[in-house]
Amino acid sequence: MGTVTCFGEALIDFLNTGAKQEGPIRIPEFRQFPGGAPANVAVAISKLGGEAAFAGQVGNDTFGLFIKQALEDYQVDTTNLVLHPSAKTALAFVFLDDQGERSFEFFRTNTADLLLTPLDVKDRWFIDTDIFHFCSNTLTDTAIAETTRVAITKARHQGCLVSFDVNLRHNLWPNGQADIKAVTDCFSQVDLIKVSKDELDYLEPAGEKAFVQAAIAQGVKTVLITDGGNTIKVLAKGVYSEITPPQTTVVDTTAAGDAFTGGFLFALSEQGDIRKTLGDQEKLEELVLFASKCGAFTVARQGAFTALPTLDDLAPED
Repeated sequence: MGTVTCFGEALIDFLNTGAKQEGPIRIPEFRQFPGGAPANVAVAISKLGGEAAFAGQVGNDTFGLFIKQALEDYQVDTTNLVLHPSAKTALAFVFLDDQGERSFEFFRTNTADLLLTPLDVKDRWFIDTDIFHFCSNTLTDTAIAETTRVAITKARHQGCLVSFDVNLRHNLWPNGQADIKAVTDCFSQVDLIKVSKDELDYLEPAGEKAFVQAAIAQGVKTVLITDGGNTIKVLAKGVYSEITPPQTTVVDTTAAGDAFTGGFLFALSEQGDIRKTLGDQEKLEELVLFASKCGAFTVARQGAFTALPTLDDLAPED
């Protein structure tokens, strides 16, 4: 079994759980959850029984220490989680509609996760790492984007397989929309891309075929395209599959994509030859079906870390 190192933001999700009438106004109620896409992926892998590490930075404050402890409680290696002495931990307020779909309000200006520098990226991050995973949320600012590029370069130099979950959050970008070039420039440095249909349509208006052809031409081995509860597409050179995910009752989609990605990376990390697996249609179908079960389990529960499944949770009922 290989180790997966997840790099990027760890933050607090304040999840809107309801509202209480106070006089003439309704007061929203929130619960505090540890979160952040790459942190969620690390926990997803660990809860399934995999070896996961998290690399990034939080504030040396109440929220940052809460996140660090939560990661450790789920057996994620936090050796490479830095506590910034003065910058604050990022916060996200998550609002849910009647269908469990999310909208976000982020408090992430000069927060600790954005202040990690290239000098903070140590060679030791990658010594025992088989898969290096990141998201686009560390491309939103010039400085942290440079740190991300350094981390990817070091990972590739060490021989790690590089995984990229596009995971666009437009309101984190300075202009209110993701920089398409900043995202797609990474494709030449990654082996695996996970992208939602909405994200793909934004990044490549010409559609799925053009997106996948461009990605594979740049060296990407496998592209996974999710679409909520609809068919998941699996594409690689000579590979095209469609996987139907399990049906479930949606309560909260906060960590749905992270559960899917974590499930896939966990299953991939268990393969003897992970690079060969990325071109094996039968094996990819098996891994994606497993990942889809992880996602379906998670959306039926609130929160991120707490909603992610264990292998026992996914075992068929007698």
